[in-house]
Amino acid sequence: MKRYIKKISRVEENIWGYRVQFGSNSFRILCFFDESKIVLTHGFVKKTRRTPKAEMERAIDYKRDYFKRRDTNE
Repeated sequence: MKRYIKKISRVEENIWGYRVQFGSNSFRILCFFDESKIVLTHGFVKKTRRTPKAEMERAIDYKRDYFKRRDTNE
């Protein structure tokens, strides 16, 4: 059985990657969880075995911004 979603970051960042295969191309959609929601940050074409550092940092920045905005609006 193939796993399509897996944790790809350190424990404190809690970023997950969703793998999508379309033809011979492999895509990753990065996301995180907020209570009962899955928040998708962005996607990219995966060309290497490891997730590029810039893509991971981008997802972490989006996550921090999301929670900052959410907490400000409550």
